Amino acid sequence: MTQSATGEHRSPDGTETRSDSAGIYQVLARLEEPCFVVSTESGYALTSVRPASGVVAAHGPLPPSELGSAAFRATYGLRYPLMAGAMAGGIGSEELVVELARSGSLGSFGAAGLPPERIERALTRFEREIPGLPFACNLIHSPSESGLERACVELYLARGVRCVEASAFLELTTNVVRYRVAGLSRGANGEVVVGNRVIAKVSRPEVARRFLSPPPTEKVRELLDRGLVTREQAELARVVPMADDITVEADSGGHTDRRPLLALFPIFHRLRNRVRADQRLATGTRLGAAGGLGTPEAVAAAFTLGADYVVTGSVNQACVESGTSARVRRLLCTADVADCTMAPAADMFELGVELQVLRRGTMFAQRARRLSELYRAYSGLHELPSAERSMLEKQVLRRSVDEVWREVVEYFSARDPAQVERAGNDPKRKMALVFRWYLGLTSRWAVEGRQERAIDYQIWCGPSMGAFNDWVRGTYLSAPENRRVAEVSWHLLRGAAFSTRVAQLAAAGVRLPVGCRDYRPAPVLNRRSPEGAVAR
Repeated sequence: MTQSATGEHRSPDGTETRSDSAGIYQVLARLEEPCFVVSTESGYALTSVRPASGVVAAHGPLPPSELGSAAFRATYGLRYPLMAGAMAGGIGSEELVVELARSGSLGSFGAAGLPPERIERALTRFEREIPGLPFACNLIHSPSESGLERACVELYLARGVRCVEASAFLELTTNVVRYRVAGLSRGANGEVVVGNRVIAKVSRPEVARRFLSPPPTEKVRELLDRGLVTREQAELARVVPMADDITVEADSGGHTDRRPLLALFPIFHRLRNRVRADQRLATGTRLGAAGGLGTPEAVAAAFTLGADYVVTGSVNQACVESGTSARVRRLLCTADVADCTMAPAADMFELGVELQVLRRGTMFAQRARRLSELYRAYSGLHELPSAERSMLEKQVLRRSVDEVWREVVEYFSARDPAQVERAGNDPKRKMALVFRWYLGLTSRWAVEGRQERAIDYQIWCGPSMGAFNDWVRGTYLSAPENRRVAEVSWHLLRGAAFSTRVAQLAAAGVRLPVGCRDYRPAPVLNRRSPEGAVAR
């Protein structure tokens, strides 16, 4: 075998191989082609063409479109097994959903916290710009605002939304059961046809079991009695699970239990298999992975665990299509893996539920925790010591408690009057609503980029953001203006396929040079069609 000064080899049969780091990387990155390893006097050499002899290891083509579950891709009409999870308040924007749909992935519109008329505008845009292409809409559990949850379901049913991402559910509500059951029908051959898809984002096995099982009989009976589902739909509900897919949510931004994916996913996998064996339903439930997926290696690990699809979150918020401000995107692009912390959640404040936020550049977490401490310590605003009330009004609210309460009354009088009625006779409830005024607006101030409130920004963020920033440091994706969601998603998947190829060759005993084992994102040639790009 002859060798050139550039690391190119030519075997006796004429096959060209590469043994230099740059050449090995190029062969590994041709994911649509096979990869063959031959042994030379100077070490391993790689080629995409099968040599006549001397092959010590090989790996077949592994384009990113072949990762995960073919059934998941087929069900939703996708090219790639990737979903961008919903980010509330429209941060998971129309632009993000449209770009992902056009590139072959699934985007979930961040409908949580938005009024129905705002959601309806988004649905109209999807009908206009991506007719026939896949998308999902978030349906978040709202224990303190059940009317809003119900209004979302009614809107989705009226507008023919065929997929929802159900999040933050601890129990199955009549609303989410109604959405699922109202989409059931019987096909021409008697098979069950599922018209309304549910992708449930779950972090606890006991909640997963509820979504793996058929809709609760008592809730289906209630819907039937109210005329909200048909008798046939009620019968079919006995043989289908509540969810087509369950996203196993590990340590992530926003609502999270901060469980490691490596510990959590195998538990869900075994649970799913046990439930499937016990219940023998007409359709099964797939499993996806979310939380901490900010690098190709992490995405590859999720697929190795058995994930049918992966869900990204924090990294999408830093993309130019996200519905947040440029100021927030710049902050996210500077985040390190340790720059996250937990803080009280606005929507479940009274329950003590927390969410994960960015700590760098904002004092939201500290101030929100102080509000939680005051809520636990006192039975109403009237009991607050003068020093605490002064701190509250001057530093946190930046207006008097009475002014805030007037805004709260005005807000809920139009949205959910029962909230104000309950607070009228319950001082602690009133205190909670005043505190939730701050907790709720801090995320809006961040989305709007309100400069005078920059220190109070609530930015949902998990450690994957810091991991992503570390991975792309020194590449074109380090600049905020270059982070386009379709490209970020494409590079993560392509890098995952690349990392899988390297790992499988290592399992076969092939130890490649360190300099060629890491996938490096380079600009794509066509922003509209990332899959046409070539890794470099």
